[in-house]
Amino acid sequence: MITHLRTTVLAATALAALALVGCSAPADTTAEPSATAEASATATAGDDCAGISVIVDTGDLELDEDASVSACVDADGPVIAADALASAGVETEGTAQYGDQVVCRVNGVPAEDLTITAADGIEYHESCESMPAAFAYWALWQKPAGGEWGYAQEGLSTLELQPGDAVELLFTLNDEPAAPAE
Repeated sequence: MITHLRTTVLAATALAALALVGCSAPADTTAEPSATAEASATATAGDDCAGISVIVDTGDLELDEDASVSACVDADGPVIAADALASAGVETEGTAQYGDQVVCRVNGVPAEDLTITAADGIEYHESCESMPAAFAYWALWQKPAGGEWGYAQEGLSTLELQPGDAVELLFTLNDEPAAPAE
């Protein structure tokens, strides 16, 4: 009973955190971007990136092909996270119920035909109809220049990044990985 209660509380906590990311207001699509963002073909993401580091980590998903991304996007001022991802060639898909406020797939992952197995053995297929499962979802992380990774408090369409910052979409499966690798 205690194990079931703990699992329920952990699942509810993860779902609530995901909901916070998904509940941000939509971006003002009439405003001009405050900075230009272009993918740099020669630079890679990391501490040596003068622009915005863009990382996609598929975590523990068992995929036929690695879909992870690490890129440095040139930026001369603030850039919205969705624009930085697009400049790095990263495509995101939202859900039918929440639109692009909830990330369901990144570069087609997880595909609807991919079987995702929960810790309790239940098999799941992501349909992108509503909120992803609390045990299998894309988490949005941000790291300010010179700072530490933190769970983003805004969605992709409103999260503003500065040159030197990093953004990561990390697929969290059965609570692993719990945070981006340093």
